Amino acid sequence: MRIGYFGGTVNDGTIDDVVAEAKQVEADGFAAYWAPNIFGHDALTALAIVGREVPRIELGTSVVPTYPRHPMAIAQQCHTVNAVSGGRLTLGIGLSHKVVIENMMGMSYATPIRHIRDYMHILGPLSRNEQVSYAGEDYTTHGGIQAPGMSPFGTVIAALGPQMLKVAAELADGTLTWCTGPKTLGDHIVPTINAAADAADRPAPRVIAALPVCVTDDFEASKARAAKVFEIYGSLPSYRAMLDREGAAGPEDIAITGTADEVVARIGALADVGVTDFAAVEFPGTPDEAAATRAALKQLL
Repeated sequence: MRIGYFGGTVNDGTIDDVVAEAKQVEADGFAAYWAPNIFGHDALTALAIVGREVPRIELGTSVVPTYPRHPMAIAQQCHTVNAVSGGRLTLGIGLSHKVVIENMMGMSYATPIRHIRDYMHILGPLSRNEQVSYAGEDYTTHGGIQAPGMSPFGTVIAALGPQMLKVAAELADGTLTWCTGPKTLGDHIVPTINAAADAADRPAPRVIAALPVCVTDDFEASKARAAKVFEIYGSLPSYRAMLDREGAAGPEDIAITGTADEVVARIGALADVGVTDFAAVEFPGTPDEAAATRAALKQLL
């Protein structure tokens, strides 16, 4: 299981801060640096800059919402980032949430599965440097991208429900999950996406699990902090469904906390249920916890 790092600086720091964070992640030996795309800096643009400054590790988005970006436009942007970084980009995409797409952006969220299928029928060929000719209900595209230095880039889809996991297995390289605990990963996510990939005669998919992590000797304080920091995710329907399946009251119940040995063991156990990549979301409460958490994660590298 590859161990990556989920950085938050793209949302609350400067671009220099993002580069510094990614440099440290690479220096520490992590396999990948994942950048979210919420309401801060644009993740792909930031990763283009990171790609010039940080020369070795995988660079990924976790995740870019599809609705505001035409698949041909995002493919063009990704090919540019991939050319800058020497072919190290993995594009993580997702539907976002109805409250964001409809209430904030004024777009329809009426047919999300149809949307993502149409989207991937266009993005998939373009990601592989192929021409595309596709007429769907949500998107129709005929054309291709030609740019010196371009190379294929990987795609993963933020998929939790059975239909989305099926799309991720058939039309992408795998899935990237959040707020999904080990029981749900083992009983639902991994078997569902693997079965769909087998049925479609596709390669074994990546299952990239992102979870909060903190090494601490004050478990109750850490749990309370997780409940506050990640509170919003417990109310979003897609994540709420995974928490309910896990039997978790909120994100604090699936956060990986405890002693260094406990944290290392719990992360390591994810490989046993079929997780191929782990993306650590550090949430220390003190400098000592920050140092201890990073030291524990480095044991897994």
